[in-house]
Amino acid sequence: MPKADPPLLTLAEDAGLEVDILNGRPGVYTARYAPGTDEDRYRKLLSELQNVSEEKRTARFRATIAIYDPSNDKVRTCEGIYEGRIALEPIGNNGFGYDPIFYNEELNKTNAQMTMEEKNKVSHRGKALRKAKIILQRDFL
Repeated sequence: MPKADPPLLTLAEDAGLEVDILNGRPGVYTARYAPGTDEDRYRKLLSELQNVSEEKRTARFRATIAIYDPSNDKVRTCEGIYEGRIALEPIGNNGFGYDPIFYNEELNKTNAQMTMEEKNKVSHRGKALRKAKIILQRDFL
């Protein structure tokens, strides 16, 4: 009888935008915050913040990666957090989603104004993936 292949690791990732003054919204609903396009979603968020001052527009992107190991039924998780604030208006043409309104104070630009290299260095997904890489190299190679 042929030997069965060993079970494979499973990776899952999810991310969301948390706006402090909105008690963490849109959070898990980031991709479905409004029907329509990415622009429709960030315009809805901007409309909810229209009377909120710049200093109170603090926000973060949070990404979580889960790695499931079927050989021992364990899940390892790692997280990447990217702090910033919501801009007063959309600026820039790069990226997708909320990039035109997510402002990085350190770089003094929105995600949509960044190069891909700049964004990968600071993004929540980039941070989470670098942590996942360490787990994978340490525990599975």
